[in-house]
Parts: sequence; C-alpha cells; structure tokens
Amino acid sequence: MKIIADMHTHSVASTHAYSTIKEMAEAARDAGLEYLAITDHTPASTDGPHVWHFHNLHKAVPRELFGVRIVYGAESSVADYEGHLDFPDKECAALDWIIGSVHLDILQSGTLVQNTETYLGLAENPLVDVIGHCAATKFVFDYETGIKAFKEHDKLVEINESTLLWKNAEGNYRKIIPLCKKYGVNVIVNTDAHFYASVGQVSQSMKLLREYDYPEELIVNLSGERILERLRRKNKEIFR
Repeated sequence: MKIIADMHTHSVASTHAYSTIKEMAEAARDAGLEYLAITDHTPASTDGPHVWHFHNLHKAVPRELFGVRIVYGAESSVADYEGHLDFPDKECAALDWIIGSVHLDILQSGTLVQNTETYLGLAENPLVDVIGHCAATKFVFDYETGIKAFKEHDKLVEINESTLLWKNAEGNYRKIIPLCKKYGVNVIVNTDAHFYASVGQVSQSMKLLREYDYPEELIVNLSGERILERLRRKNKEIFR
C-alpha cells in the first residue's frame, strides 16, 4: 500500500513549520505523490497566518507544481465543546479542503461527555472533510460514539503520522482503527508534515493499518480517483 496524496501539511505560513510551498511540492514529487494539500493553521491559532494567506492561495500558488496537484486548504481548530471551528464558514467554503482538529491551546480537554460532544458537533459540520489527529492522548472521547458519527456524516478519519511519531498516540489508534474497520469508516493517512523531508513519509501509519488488515478500499488516499471525487464535492471544476 502506498499513498498518492498527502492531504495535511504545513508551510512556513504556520510559524512552527519550516519549509516553503515550493520545497513541499518538490518533496511530494520525489515521494511519488499526485496530490499535496497545503493546510496551514487558521488565523486564530497561536502560529496562524493572516486570513489574506488563504484568500491569496488561489491567485499566487499554481494548481500544479513539479507535476503535483496542489490543493488549497486549512487546518481549523475546534473552538468549543459544540464542535464549532475557529474559522468562519465563508472562509472554509472558499477553500478546497478543511481539516477540523482539536488543539489544546484553543480548547482544553473537558469531561469525557464534553469531549465526545465536541466531536459529534464537528462531525455534523458539512464543511469539514477530515477529522484531524483524533487520537491525541490529552483529549480522549467516547471513541465508539464518535466513530459512528463520523461514519454517519461521511467524514474521513485521519491516521496522522506525526501524532504516531511524537505524541505517543499509538494506544489510542489501537482503539480507533478497529472501530473504524467495524463500522466501515473511510480513513486518510497523512503526515502533518512541518518540514519538507516528512512529506509522504507514513511508514508507521501504514504498518499499523496493515496490522489490523484495514481494507484498502477504505483508505481514501491510496487512489487519486477517490481523492478527486472528494474534492469535486465542493468544486466540480477542480483539476479539469
């Protein structure tokens, strides 16, 4: 199994990331990727760029770099226990790809019920494509309830390589992945790269999915056609 799209990456516009979009795209080409999503943090985040960064993506950044299709996106933080995002709906709607993630500088972990309600609210947001790194060890929720909601609302559950490598989240993924398999949930394997050398490098995530014999047809970014189908739900003309 090999991913053909890395749909969660950060450029220098997120100030704790260290590579330009050009460098990220070159790395995507070298990794054999067809698609690269640039998903910098939103302005309310501690290290987020000005909103103009997102407004200008369509004008400044080509749709293809080094043979890789570039997807304009954002990683928006969850702002409250109802699952609202910190980025206005009109801004999310103007982009190709939205990852909704809990970040503890924006929303601290609450009770199990509060945390679960957070993810249920996030699942109901039609502008959210991906549930970002939900195995974070300090924001635990009722996984079965949440994953059933992700299935109901057709959200992609992210298997996040960076979380596996440095957030010690493997134990939670070992609870989440079997539940995703049980309920037939589509997942997406992303790096959350903050430096160009990480783009497309998802060996630990793939190892874990193989261990659970996760169905390839439910790993969306093994297929360019499935990524394109997802993108065209928002923009029918993208990559025509």
